Amino acid sequence: MITLKWNTGFQNGIAEEEIQRSWQTLWQRNGAGSDFLGWLDPEVIASEAILSEVEKVADRLKKQSQCVVVAGIGGSYLGARAIIEALQPMFPDENAVRIIYAGNHLSEDYLAEMLAYLDGVDYSIVVISKSGTTTETAVSFRLLLQHCQQKYGVEQASSRIVCVTDKCKGALKKMADQNGYTSFVLPDEVGGRYSVLTPVGLLPIALAGINIRELVRGAVEMKREIREMGLAHQAVQYAAFRNTLWRKGITMEVLAAFEPRLQYFIEWWKQLYGESEGKEGKGVFPAGVVYTTDLHSLGQFMQEGNRIMMETFLYVQNPSHTCKVPAMEDDSDQLNYLQGRRINEINQKAYQGTVLAHEDGGVPSLTLEIERLDAFHLGQLVYFFEFACGLSGYLLGVNPFNQPGVEAYKKNMFTLLGKKGYETGRDALLSRISSKK
Repeated sequence: MITLKWNTGFQNGIAEEEIQRSWQTLWQRNGAGSDFLGWLDPEVIASEAILSEVEKVADRLKKQSQCVVVAGIGGSYLGARAIIEALQPMFPDENAVRIIYAGNHLSEDYLAEMLAYLDGVDYSIVVISKSGTTTETAVSFRLLLQHCQQKYGVEQASSRIVCVTDKCKGALKKMADQNGYTSFVLPDEVGGRYSVLTPVGLLPIALAGINIRELVRGAVEMKREIREMGLAHQAVQYAAFRNTLWRKGITMEVLAAFEPRLQYFIEWWKQLYGESEGKEGKGVFPAGVVYTTDLHSLGQFMQEGNRIMMETFLYVQNPSHTCKVPAMEDDSDQLNYLQGRRINEINQKAYQGTVLAHEDGGVPSLTLEIERLDAFHLGQLVYFFEFACGLSGYLLGVNPFNQPGVEAYKKNMFTLLGKKGYETGRDALLSRISSKK
């Protein structure tokens, strides 16, 4: 169960009629970006047939691999990593399949060290790209492909490579067809950052040993809740909260978790909201912290800095393990007042104390409480944030399903690298770079 709680008094500043219009626009699929609303139906994008095929391929790869490399960037890997990092054991058994990541940056040192590591283990590759030409992922896959073929031979390498890509076009689809790679479809009607419940996320998550059926069941249940409760649902209230405060001049939202396992969930959330809302000079900048760690670094700013942010606490009620503070005879560290108490109780008081302190510091906030960290509840949370993001984008007056701004850096990079078709303007860019030295 997911519960939303207001930590400070909040009055919705968005008219009900406006929320109703955005609600209907989303469900009736007649607004901007409506051709990217396949994620609204998790029972379709993660059908029984898809789940069964994903599980079958995951079982095959796990039997032949000590490690699986997931190559993708942005929505092509963040959703999967968010779930994996949240649910995989933090200190896994040495016999468990290790999931590592590539294609999400251009660090030469990382790629070189990764290839050296792969020299000593049996591995498979999952490459995720709609086009197959995204620079970061394509460069990494070229390196991985060469390494895999040299290590195993072309034929055996083919059995170790799985592609998640377009149904019928693109460089990666063509490569998969020509070489007989197993492939899954990234649906046309689902954008990358909303794709965690498609094979984009489900295959890596299944490879990590996580129950993908429970993940999807949680999302389906959250969809049912939202449809039945309508404008009274917490996801709608959350979208209204963000937009009310944005209209009052709040320009940043900080998602704060008290569980380090949720670090990459925060990273996924940042992409979801940043790419969906940050356009046309609008949008709340998404940032994230993991407490109590970041209370010792950013805590000062959160308490007394520029009042530009709202704060959303993500709090897990029930941990999976029990660990208590032991007694110490001489009490030299002055902690005997805590002896016998669970670490979770201390963490809870830190959360409660932080909420009160930041309220006193003038930070508007709410809390999303999750009963426990498991596949079902994370599936609920994924759908909660996806729906709220779509609704929030429409309330903001932008298309929450496109990302025109991300093309700017790519155009400059291709021009500077001399890619065919991008010759125009290269001298001007080089001159600008030279002038900054």
